[in-house]
Amino acid sequence: MVSSSLQICALLLAFAGFTILLVTTMSNRWKISDNTTVLVTADWISEGLWMDCAVTAVGSIQCKKFLYMLSSDTHIQACRALMITSILLGFIATVLSLLGLKCTNVGLSDEEAKMKFAVTGGFLFILGGLCSMVAISWYAAMVTAEFFDILYAGTKYELGEALYLGWAGSVLYMLGGIFLTCSCKGKKKQDYSCNKYAYSAGQAAHQQRIYTKNTETVVSNKEYV
Repeated sequence: MVSSSLQICALLLAFAGFTILLVTTMSNRWKISDNTTVLVTADWISEGLWMDCAVTAVGSIQCKKFLYMLSSDTHIQACRALMITSILLGFIATVLSLLGLKCTNVGLSDEEAKMKFAVTGGFLFILGGLCSMVAISWYAAMVTAEFFDILYAGTKYELGEALYLGWAGSVLYMLGGIFLTCSCKGKKKQDYSCNKYAYSAGQAAHQQRIYTKNTETVVSNKEYV
């Protein structure tokens, strides 16, 4: 019962992280700038992985996609790939975890097979969280480096809200995967302990029977003599 409850809580944590990372990937607030430039007459501008947005003086929001995705900086393209990989891993892990939960009877009935599916889902959640954590941390490092570089002549940005959401989602991702894996390992260890205890009890009973039989044999030999 405890293992089943832990699996459900772990899956909910991982799914919350999956949802947050999905929103983070589509967000346009990865980096923001409050400074107006000569070329862009806007109150502030923001940029994400796929498009940038600006708020004009009259209060309207204008967003446009990047004209050439492949012409973006190398770290942006790498962050896109890592975030997409994280989402795909999370989707696969969610399906495997649902099949591996003790409280579900979808497709699998063998306890050992369900445990393998749950452990695989947990590892995929952890791997997906690592992918998103690397992408977000790399992006934040590049924004910070450009901001403090006195030789950088372009627009200087600050960290956007999407990065903080992404960090939180990555942590939930990995926590869910760790808890899911540990719940299955705890169950396996418990079963091993029960089997070991049963084996020890059976072995002790068998040795007792042998000892009793040998004693009876010795007594019978003495009476015969």
